[in-house]
Amino acid sequence: MPELLSLLFLGTPVWMWLAFLGIVATLLILDLGVLHRGQREIGVRESLALSAGYITLGLAFGGWIWWYIGPTAGLNYVTGFVIEKSLAMDNVFIIAMIFGYFAIPRIHQHRVLFWGILGVIVLRAVMIGFGAALVDRFEWVLYVFAAFLVFTGIKMWLTADTEYDVASSPVLRWVRQRMPVTDQLHGERFWVKEQDPATGRMRRIATPLLLALIMIECADVIFAVDSVPAIFAITTDPFIVYTSNIFAILGLRALYFALAAMVDRFHYLKYALAALLVFIGSKIFVADMFGLAKFPPAASLAVTFAILGCGVGWSLWKTRAAVSARV
Repeated sequence: MPELLSLLFLGTPVWMWLAFLGIVATLLILDLGVLHRGQREIGVRESLALSAGYITLGLAFGGWIWWYIGPTAGLNYVTGFVIEKSLAMDNVFIIAMIFGYFAIPRIHQHRVLFWGILGVIVLRAVMIGFGAALVDRFEWVLYVFAAFLVFTGIKMWLTADTEYDVASSPVLRWVRQRMPVTDQLHGERFWVKEQDPATGRMRRIATPLLLALIMIECADVIFAVDSVPAIFAITTDPFIVYTSNIFAILGLRALYFALAAMVDRFHYLKYALAALLVFIGSKIFVADMFGLAKFPPAASLAVTFAILGCGVGWSLWKTRAAVSARV
């Protein structure tokens, strides 16, 4: 058994992967099985407390990586963690729109987000594993990722004021055409059985809760197309990429209920995220230009914090008048 656990999987010992997955499984069991067993609404204070706990655990894991693997790996983990959490904040805005479109009450939103994170864990594993295999076999793929990030950042900047239109989503139209759907909520149930008026037989019908879950998962796949290459531009170590991704997303789901209540205060953050994508993508080309093996991790982390700090500060400053008017 010790020999089996010490075997390498994607360049990292199996026991490290199992330890990480064990931590994630424990957190999810505590979340749904202990802290949120019954149906109840999660308030802003509880959301902030849970998020602080997840952030602390995520940074503690990064501290362990720093101690066990080395400072460079630790810096790369923290940079990936911060970038992923920051980019995922844009996804929070989309999730809020999806819940609003389907009129999902706050009391049921946690259940959708919980099952959504299970899908994220699997989908990110597939995407990161595929990306790692590509980078390992074709190193030039990193330049493709970098160029894609620059292009995406510019596009995000130009479309920052465009809101996500849930109703026009081709995924939603495709789902509605291929399965019976009810417009009524049935508690926390994703499916219900109703009588088919044409045949008289009982059939399973999807509820708005299931449609919201499907839309959130699809939104995360689209979001991951940006965020996964962004982390690969920091480091190509699959363990660092995956663990920083998952820890950041776990914490952000907890923070959702607080962010959703003040989403209008962070409108200009999208411009900062766009600039961050351009910076991350251009790092590879800048490093080549100056003959560097890789852009210094400490400098990368510092620039990341500076860009995000400017985006948050400017957003809060520009929206202060609206807050004062409401008060």
